[in-house]
Amino acid sequence: MGWSDEQAEKEFRWLRLMARLKYDGYEDFRAGARFLESLATWLQHFDRADRATAYEFVRRRLIYVGESELQRLVELFYPRTLEKRLLRQVAMMQSIEPYKVWTVPAAREQFTKLRRQALIMALSDGARIDQLRRATTGTLSNEQFVGMTQVDDVKWDDLVQKLRSESKDKDAKFAQVILVDDFMGTGSTVLRPENGSWTGRLVRFRRSIDRVQGGAASLFEPGWKVVVHHYIAVPGAIAAVAQREAQARGELGADKWFPEVVFTYELMLPNETRVSDDAGLVQLTEKYYNSSIETDSTRKGGYDRINLGYGACALPLVLDHNTPNNSVPLLWAECDASDRDGKKEPEMRPLFRRRQRHVS
Repeated sequence: MGWSDEQAEKEFRWLRLMARLKYDGYEDFRAGARFLESLATWLQHFDRADRATAYEFVRRRLIYVGESELQRLVELFYPRTLEKRLLRQVAMMQSIEPYKVWTVPAAREQFTKLRRQALIMALSDGARIDQLRRATTGTLSNEQFVGMTQVDDVKWDDLVQKLRSESKDKDAKFAQVILVDDFMGTGSTVLRPENGSWTGRLVRFRRSIDRVQGGAASLFEPGWKVVVHHYIAVPGAIAAVAQREAQARGELGADKWFPEVVFTYELMLPNETRVSDDAGLVQLTEKYYNSSIETDSTRKGGYDRINLGYGACALPLVLDHNTPNNSVPLLWAECDASDRDGKKEPEMRPLFRRRQRHVS
């Protein structure tokens, strides 16, 4: 890096602190290597003249969401999202203000009933359903949590029967389903048009319900709702996926879709998170880019070239359990140098190696 002794002392003090408090907790570091080793290897693959820009990117722009921070977002789901939503529903039904729900016996009873009629399902392992279940112990029933959305008739029947047993209502059905995941970058995993039809996890969830004997009518109350909740969202992602959902509803028809779909989040990243405003960094994403990281999946984001990440999100984001492909590939891509159409393309080394999971 060409640092003076004074600057080196200052930088290594910061690096050791951040490695110990945050970065060393990244789950996909290889055995025997943690943040400092990965940073040194990563910086070495840049030309010396570019290393200062690369280092400043990590020093000033990197956003790392650690285990404790994600856990906090999980814990906030019930009091900030689900409980407030239920209070508003009950208040509307009772024609009272939400804060009065606790003082009116009939409203309090209705709130308890609606709370048990909520079913929480994981869109992926990022939902941390186990942590969410523990965070709501004594408030929600263990039987309200399901670790996936693709379940068979036997499981659906078991869920409904336990709802009826616990609520002491032989005709009880679910009033809403909350589909939970960790991160939304573009929302294309949830819902997107593809080859003239709709696909994504919402579509697959609807199909799984339709395969159940009796369909949605056997599981859910009339007018039931789907809430798609993400712990972290990118600016514009919620609005974009909500617009696609409205389009899908119009094309598919209400009888083949859901009565209502709502998109919520716990933390919205600020718009200035995107690094597309940093000309020097954008230049690095072009210079140290190898097109071999492009796949059919990455092209679903609307761009062939993904030097700014999937969907050109241009994020400097790392989650402790994985790095989203919406983040700039400088952080996560790994490939050897190659020759394509007579043009040499550089090696890419990851600072936080990504475990490929899905488009996001």
